[in-house]
Amino acid sequence: MGTLKRGLKTGLQTTWELGKIIFPITLLVTILRYTPVLEWVISLIEPAMKWLGLSGEAAIPLVIGNFLNLYAGIGAILTLDLSVKEVFILAVMLSFSHNLLIESGVAAKVGVKLWVILCVRIGLAVVSGFIINLVWQGGNEQAVYGLVPQSSEEVNGWGLILLQGLEKASIGVLQLALIVIPLMIFIQVMKDREWLNVFSKWMAPITRSLGMRENTSTTLAAGLVFGLAYGAGVMIQAAKEDGVKKKDLYLAFIFLVACHAVIEDTLIFIPLGIPVIWLLLVRLITAVLLTLVISIIWKRKDTRVSHRKEPFYEH
Repeated sequence: MGTLKRGLKTGLQTTWELGKIIFPITLLVTILRYTPVLEWVISLIEPAMKWLGLSGEAAIPLVIGNFLNLYAGIGAILTLDLSVKEVFILAVMLSFSHNLLIESGVAAKVGVKLWVILCVRIGLAVVSGFIINLVWQGGNEQAVYGLVPQSSEEVNGWGLILLQGLEKASIGVLQLALIVIPLMIFIQVMKDREWLNVFSKWMAPITRSLGMRENTSTTLAAGLVFGLAYGAGVMIQAAKEDGVKKKDLYLAFIFLVACHAVIEDTLIFIPLGIPVIWLLLVRLITAVLLTLVISIIWKRKDTRVSHRKEPFYEH
């Protein structure tokens, strides 16, 4: 019972903290839709967004999600009339690149250079959006956002506009609570029963296959389960106590910036009505391939350096 209470308390606190972001942003963007401000911003960005298969207004959740977090980006998406394809592209891009200020700061604190993390995350987001737009020819039907009502008619009058914004913001926070609270209870159970240690042992063969030492498995497991921000404490402690080397640390974080918090960052996109299993597969495959490529390049570089350092004897 103690575990459930702590998990419920954490879930409510997390919902409250994240709700304070989602609610005002959803309300603000809903109101801005009826002002010239949003149209002006959209007209400036729209030409570049077409390369990613997105409309100009889709830039709003991208910018908000990158500076704040996924929940803020989703809050902005809930206010827009987008196609399934657009929402999926946004979901993939935001899953690679979100909460840049906090999560990239975590990587820097552990010892990974900030510019490396930023380049990898933003690069993956842009490239993934471009490729999905080229490959996927369907998904043109309008997206349906779970419990959030679709605005088939434009409302008139600031009172009705405000009411619509309050309705969308409230339902957005409700959907957040339905996902976050059970998730936080599950994470608390994992912590109390030390399932993370078991999971890290399972991860050991995977870390070896990706070119990392086994002592990186705890850092990798913490990031995969809790995410870069939530699992920061676990990751920093594991990196120090396990004596993770610089190369392994870089490879672990390159993997994690492409694929972290696999439970939370997958489930929170369910209300957007997109195929979340494909979202997860895109992240996993990208993380594995990117880490393998960089691991091979790093290994070849180390081999060349070691050959240069070998003494040359003339006979």
